[in-house]
This record gives sequence, structure tokens and C-alpha cells, in this order.
Amino acid sequence: MALLGAIEGGGTKFVVAVCDEDMKIVDRQSIPTEDGQKTMDAVIAYFDQYEDIKAIGIAMFGPIDINPESRTYGRVLDTPKRGWSGYDVLGRMKAWRDLPYFWTTDVNGAAWAEYKTGAIEPDHSLVYLTVGTGVGAGIINRGELLSGYGHPEAGHLMMQKHPKDTYKGHCPFHQDRCLEGLAAGPAMAERWGKTAKDLSDDDIAWEIEADYLAQAAVDFTVTLRPDKIIFGGGVPHREILLPLVRKAFSEKFSNYLATPDLDDYIVPVSTGDNAGILGCFYLAQSKLEKIS
Repeated sequence: MALLGAIEGGGTKFVVAVCDEDMKIVDRQSIPTEDGQKTMDAVIAYFDQYEDIKAIGIAMFGPIDINPESRTYGRVLDTPKRGWSGYDVLGRMKAWRDLPYFWTTDVNGAAWAEYKTGAIEPDHSLVYLTVGTGVGAGIINRGELLSGYGHPEAGHLMMQKHPKDTYKGHCPFHQDRCLEGLAAGPAMAERWGKTAKDLSDDDIAWEIEADYLAQAAVDFTVTLRPDKIIFGGGVPHREILLPLVRKAFSEKFSNYLATPDLDDYIVPVSTGDNAGILGCFYLAQSKLEKIS
């Protein structure tokens, strides 16, 4: 039986899995994220069980080098995650077994899952924004992931600070000036003394969080004009949030341009916690199709 593999590399855990040709998951396992060497040892030990893997999709926490022309292609770039800066993930996998690999960011993997499962029409575009341990964006236009010299790092969009927010910011590079520094899960927990899942619906935290996410949605709208903006990650699991984002978006945007109805334009992820793994499978499949 031909199998596809998936590696969803997160800052807290790696999820590894295999599926059959019908995209039915055969097995799935979670591995705690340690340093690069130990984590990849465990990843390879997992895939050693399977001889019939035809391709593997890797969706990795960033920043990573996705430029095939670069001397550091396949590596994790400078990151505060200990033991990962400069680690050659793709090189390690190719040394283990010479397979077709699709190498991209974790958020691109999740965005691809949404695209392949029908979030938009094939000739349309989407922005997938994940808000969790960090903030990142996967952008798809007419069936292609957006990239240039590198992948988008939209979590570091500059923000106008909410007038009621006195938080110093969580980002070690931009402090309280960027989206990730103000709106990621760790920023919420540090600012409010509790995680997003433990905040009450009437907490002012949600007004402030929605303000920052709405600013990002406005920026995406005026620069990319996507057909849909999708929010995933742990923070948007709370149902109170997206209605507040739509409200803040409407106030900030002031009907400047036509958009789809906001209930259909700013939406939650449909593939849930499976988005990353599904995206890896679909990307592995696309790699096979391109070389066949």
C-alpha cells in the first residue's frame, strides 16, 4: 500500500502521521519538541516503521528558508527556540531516505488544507491567519502559495496600539509594535495573567484582541484583496472573538472598498486541529503529481 507522510513541526510538539492514497489517516503520533537533533531522531524513528512512504509533506515552525536557490534552503533560520537555529531539517530527512519532500511553513500547511477542502474556489484567494503560540499567515492565490525571497512573516505586521492597552509587548524584536507581540497566545497570557481559554466572554481582553486582528484583516484586504480571511490557532477557538473582529473591521474599514458579507469573509478554520496534518498530506500528494 502506497503511503504519504506528514510532519507538522510546532514549537511545543511535532505531529507525525501517515495516510493511504484516499487520505485516510493510518497512524498519527505526537512528539514533544526538544532540540533539533533529539526531535528529528524521534521523527525518523517513527517513519522507520513504514517502508512504503512515497512522499512527505513538512510544515515547520518558522522562520525557515524555503528558497531552493539559497545556501540555507531547508533549514530553520534564527529562532529563540533553543537548539533549532540553523538546523537542517530537510537535509536530515533526505539523508534518511531520498523521497520527494514538500517543505514549507506550518501555517502554509494549514492554509493548504483549507484550500484543498473547499474553503475557496480554485481560482480564488485566501489568507489563513493562525493565532496561537505565535502569529503567522499562509496566503494562497489561484492555487499557489505566496512566496518570494522567503515566506510571509505577517505575524510581524506593525500595529497601532489600542488606547486601553498598556502591555509592554511579547515580541523580542518589536516589543509592543507588531501583531505577534500584542496578540499571540503568550502575549494574552502575560498581559492578563490567564490564557485565552480561561478569560470570560465579557473581559476587555477580547475587545483589545479583536482590535489587533481587525487591523491585520484591514491590511490584508487593502493589499491582497483576498476572497476570504480565515482565522485558526488556539486563540480564535473562543467563539466570542470573530464577531468582535468583524465589528472592529467594519468600523476601521468604513466601507472603503466592497467586500463579501463579513460573515462569509472573516471566518474560522473549518478543518480544526487537523489542518496542519491534512495540509502536509495534500502537499506531499502535490509533490508526487508534479514529478509524475
